[in-house]
Amino acid sequence: MAHARGLDPTSGSRSGATVYGAWERFVRGEDDLRGVRPEIAISWHRCRDQYRVDPQLTEAPVAVAEVDHALEHDAVIAELGFRAASLARELSTTGGIVTITDASGRVLAQWGDQATRTVAASANLAPWFCWSEGATGTNGMGTALMSYTPVLIRGAEHWCQGFHDWTCAGVAVRDVVTRQPVAVLNISSWRGDLPAATGPWLSNAAAMTQRILRRRARDDGAELMAAFNHARPRSSVALAAVDPAGRVVLADDTAGVLLGIPGSTPAPDPAVRWKPELPEFIQAAVYAAKQATRNPGWLGSTQIFTRLANEPTAISFRPVFLSGHLVGNLVSFGVSEGDPLPRPGGDSPLRAQPHRMVATRDNRMVLLRLPEVSFAQSDGNDVWLSTDQGRLRSASPGLDKLETELGDSGFLRVHRQYVVNLSRIREVERRYKGELFLVMDDQAKTMVPVSRRNTPAVRRALEL
Repeated sequence: MAHARGLDPTSGSRSGATVYGAWERFVRGEDDLRGVRPEIAISWHRCRDQYRVDPQLTEAPVAVAEVDHALEHDAVIAELGFRAASLARELSTTGGIVTITDASGRVLAQWGDQATRTVAASANLAPWFCWSEGATGTNGMGTALMSYTPVLIRGAEHWCQGFHDWTCAGVAVRDVVTRQPVAVLNISSWRGDLPAATGPWLSNAAAMTQRILRRRARDDGAELMAAFNHARPRSSVALAAVDPAGRVVLADDTAGVLLGIPGSTPAPDPAVRWKPELPEFIQAAVYAAKQATRNPGWLGSTQIFTRLANEPTAISFRPVFLSGHLVGNLVSFGVSEGDPLPRPGGDSPLRAQPHRMVATRDNRMVLLRLPEVSFAQSDGNDVWLSTDQGRLRSASPGLDKLETELGDSGFLRVHRQYVVNLSRIREVERRYKGELFLVMDDQAKTMVPVSRRNTPAVRRALEL
């Protein structure tokens, strides 16, 4: 759920001249970003170095005709449209406009002041044009797609100079299972500030819309459990039911041991589903979900290493659907059926492994080698890194994303607030009732708690 933390469109912003000066230098290739907010600096880096968006762009490009759009998200977009229309009525006296985009940044609909909409049309801020960061640089809609919190983009903070007369605020609604964006709600004002209530408006609209996804996810979990219970008596091998993000809704006792989770313990609610301590399994499950979404008749198999054997174990994926949309897969262990999944390191790797981490310090980007990072800690919506260069803010939006990126690189989630570098653990302290604390080798010798849920994985990783 989105929060309005840090989003105040009427508060005193950085000097426009300061930000514009930094923008001019950065466009020329310099990296001096003094006076620029860290989230904007990170976005500018993506626009210049990754997407190579022309900063002199004056209008958004036409969106692609074919979009990989899940039909089950139509209800979410319709609900968001209802909320957007209500916002537009409240904005009618301020000259603001409200837009909705899909997960690709394609504008689906627009409401609000007609005069402002006419100005917006000259920049293609209108339906069927694309406002992702990769297409139009830093902006309220595209940058919201990259963030887990509401974003505010003022004037020269836009990457493209042609949009410097706009102030925009956006929030992404994300799937509660995969955490992927479904849509964005955005409010824009031309040559003026947004109302003080913009932050609460956006957060409330996103929260209300998110409820639809939560209800559907619980229904999906119940359907996965039903499919598991139907298949279990007919199966002679270990079996698990996993959602599209690779989290386990239900597994038998044998599969639970192989995955390092409790067996025969249902978890239909996405907030409490079990996460296997096998990154390769999660990668395979995510890949299988994508394939099954495109082709409902798809079956696939691969091999993974479990904690119990030196040889890989075959696993097969069979998709489960509810009302035409994928709710997850049944995974059979010791069986090879269907198309082989690509192997890491092959021609089509499931996921490339990171070699560096990106952090910010004094509005500058800091590139860190993985051994330099002792641990990562979440603080609300921010992630902070304990490094050999001190405490730095991570450019990664959320600890879950960081955990996924580093899962195969010697990092392990040990607590809902901590991901640690296993090679940087100095000592392990055992306390009353078996509680574990990790003493890290940073200068402060920080003691990181291990949650009960993560204790078995930590013991296995450290061979305790």
